[in-house]
Amino acid sequence: MSVIEIKVPSPGESISEVQIANWLVKSGDVVQNGQVIAEIDSDKATLELTAEAGGEIKILVEAGETIAVGAVAATIDTAKAGAAAPSPSPAPAAAAAPSPAPAPSPAPAAAPSYAAGHASPAAAKMMAESNVSSAQIQGTGIGGRITKNDVQQAMAAGFDTSAVPTRTGARTERREKMSMLRKKVAERLVSVKNNTAMLTTFNEVNMKPAMDLRAKYKDVFKEKHGVGLGFMSLFTKAVCEALNQFPAVNARIDGTDIVYNDFCDVGIAVSTPKGLMVPIVRNAEMLSLADIEKSIGGLAKKAREGKITVDDMQGGTFTITNGGVFGSMLSTPIINPPQSAILGMHNIVERPVAENGQVVIRPVMYIALSYDHRIIDGRESVGFLVKVKEMLENPERMLFGGKTAEEVLLGL
Repeated sequence: MSVIEIKVPSPGESISEVQIANWLVKSGDVVQNGQVIAEIDSDKATLELTAEAGGEIKILVEAGETIAVGAVAATIDTAKAGAAAPSPSPAPAAAAAPSPAPAPSPAPAAAPSYAAGHASPAAAKMMAESNVSSAQIQGTGIGGRITKNDVQQAMAAGFDTSAVPTRTGARTERREKMSMLRKKVAERLVSVKNNTAMLTTFNEVNMKPAMDLRAKYKDVFKEKHGVGLGFMSLFTKAVCEALNQFPAVNARIDGTDIVYNDFCDVGIAVSTPKGLMVPIVRNAEMLSLADIEKSIGGLAKKAREGKITVDDMQGGTFTITNGGVFGSMLSTPIINPPQSAILGMHNIVERPVAENGQVVIRPVMYIALSYDHRIIDGRESVGFLVKVKEMLENPERMLFGGKTAEEVLLGL
């Protein structure tokens, strides 16, 4: 008998233990080489555990348990790799007289898989956004796992509302163990509140120029670059210009030193079924709007599908978070350490504003900058937000290093 040990891989440096989020198979199942058998949570990312050989699996660690990196989570008996394969029936003799075929006996019901009713990260996100439960969807993935396509098809076909459970008034409660990612986020947030002199300043942006620019060029932009023109790339570009003018906002404290960065690695906060993740757009100051859109789109997709890696999230000199996609009007975002500042975007609402002595209606967004007052003064924080506001209300400034075409022409 040949037994293969399935050991927990390392999600990255400084991570010594992980949590088995869930098993997609159960002990005794016959798995194939390369098949995804479990999902593993660390305090930084989620990764998939795959079978390294075909055979019968034996699970050694229950879902929800914490296990050290490099420890054995399961074993696979490769001698039973073909246990699930049906044996071929013998060929009938040529001279045998035909006889009535016996009535087929009913096939035994397949044992339920641990993956049945479990949704992939992308499917779970879509279900949460649409308030759909797993009981309403039939999974077609491996072992009955619910895929994103299953959710889309179920929503397109509609649901039987009579099957939706109703509130009964029962005063029940349920307890769930915190994931390692959620525990790490909680620890970091408390640490930031306790160890930094955090303060938040606010401003408002007239989004009409940016919206007009997007409406005018979005079709040709997508045709040429293959990605849509969104507000996040415009904000990222505006932030890079502001960071260049106010380098303290792009710095961090390291012991008794202040470390200034001559590059802009901008973190984009992404909400995923596993929690908030912040993948990094590297050297954003050197990227075009199209390159920023492609980078953000690719990283967000990886995060929501649970394929984000630790390398995708390490580093970062500044963070942007967009609560506006959920309807937030105003908030005070918390700094992502060891960074010293974070920009919060909010929803765009038509508001009455004064222009040239007249009251007009404009699409307005409130923006917030939370910063560490130990190294960023009020002048710099307010000036930073004013610069971001100027960039967005005059998008052409992004083409000329924060200046208008006339200022460049006049050498101002």
